[in-house]
Formats: sequence, C-alpha cells, structure tokens
Amino acid sequence: MTKNGMSPADSKWTGMVPIDDTALAVTDTGGPGVPVLYLNGQFATQGYWRRVIAELGTGWRHITYDERARGTKSKRSADYSFEAAVRDVDAVLAARGVDRALVVGWSYGAVVGAHWADRNPDRALGAILVDGAFPYDWLDDAMERRIRKMFRRMGWFTPLLRPTGLTPRMTADQQADSNIELGRLSRERELGPVLDSITVPVRYVVASGTSLGSRDDEQERIRTGLDAVTARNQNIRIAAKVASNHGAILKRDFAAIAEAVREVAALDRGGRG
Repeated sequence: MTKNGMSPADSKWTGMVPIDDTALAVTDTGGPGVPVLYLNGQFATQGYWRRVIAELGTGWRHITYDERARGTKSKRSADYSFEAAVRDVDAVLAARGVDRALVVGWSYGAVVGAHWADRNPDRALGAILVDGAFPYDWLDDAMERRIRKMFRRMGWFTPLLRPTGLTPRMTADQQADSNIELGRLSRERELGPVLDSITVPVRYVVASGTSLGSRDDEQERIRTGLDAVTARNQNIRIAAKVASNHGAILKRDFAAIAEAVREVAALDRGGRG
C-alpha cells in the first residue's frame, strides 16, 4: 500500500525502480486487468510497445520499463549481463506489487521472457515471444568479429543519439559483448532445454526477412530452430507468421501480437476455471 492507502494497482504510475547499482524507468498503467510486462529488444525502449498497448486497450494492466542505460532515464550499471536482465524482471514486478504476470518479449526480450517463464512457472501466466528466442547456432568466431566490427563502426555516431534515448549509454564493446552473449545463449544446446522445460502457455509471433546485421536468408534459417521446439513441447505454438521484418514487427503487426496476448490470457482463465 502507498502512503495514501492506495494499492500499486489502483492508478497509473511512472517512476524509477532501484536495483543493484542502478535504477530503471518504469511505467505502470495500473487498473484491475491482467498484468502484462513488456520486455524490450536489446537496445530498444519501452516506447516501442505503444501500438501493442493501444491495440489491447485499457482492460489490461500494462507495465513497461527501460533496461539498464537504455532510454533517457534508466541509469548506467557495471552489469549489463543477461542474468542482470532476468533479475530486473523480478525487481520491476516486485516494485509494482505484481505476483503473476504475462510477459511479452521482442528479440532479446523474448529470450529474457523465455528464461523467466521457465524459472517461474507459478508466477508466469504465459509468454508471448516476438521474433526472438530461436534455438540456433548462429554465433561462431567469424560472426563475433562481424559483431565487434559493426558496433565499433557505429561508435562514432551513436553517442550523438543518446540524449534522445535512441541508443544506449553503453560503449561499443559493451554492446558487442551483450550481443555476443545473446548468441551463446541462443545456441541449441543452451536455449533448447530452456524451451523444452517451459510448462506455461507460450505463443510465438514470427517475422519474415532480415534484421540488423543479418545477411541473405540468415535470419530465416535461424527461425527454423523453432520447428523442433514446437514438436517437443505442446505448450509452445506459433501464433502467427507475419510479413514484417524483425525491426518493423512491433510497428506493423501489433494486432497479431495483441491477439496472441489475448489467446494466452484466455488459456490462463480457462485453466483456473
């Protein structure tokens, strides 16, 4: 309860949530609806979700936040690891007084969402994974070199965009390290067992075409890693394969994402009778 006797769920709240050596900018629409926690792309911000949120409407409790050193307000940290990103999910939910939530993650956020749902089956209402969390061995030494080269090339102009929140307040090497860690976590032997052990409803919304840094049909080959997962785990299904590419999916196919959220929420309500 707050000082005025109101529950965190009663009204809209925007503020900073401290965790470890940093603090995250959080927005919570409040209300009695199903809590939906949105997990951003690796260097994206909570504003990317505005079309999905608008499509779902006010009957839901929407919680968004900017990860460490992302956006204009979240603070820098000494720890930009994947495990820190998973801890941040718990910190945000605890700060907002949410025991159970449906998580919706895009790209890097999809991998975070998959791990969190696997580790918290009693707290996860389900997960919507948007063009991410594909178990596939796409990282090798050559790819590591490509990633480091790409971020170093972008390093001259990304600081100019930091005041707008369009780029993270991280060095080129920190960004490359995060991307390379994602590649290691995405390997079939790493991510496959996580997905296989998920016991809550999961729905994928899958894009088409390329993403930043990919070549030719590389991204489509990565997405094929999902086929074996859906065959092994009946809790995981593909809700939609859409025409948008990786970068445009939240902007153009927000309706498909919102429909997958409704589907998973309905399954939870049905399971509880």
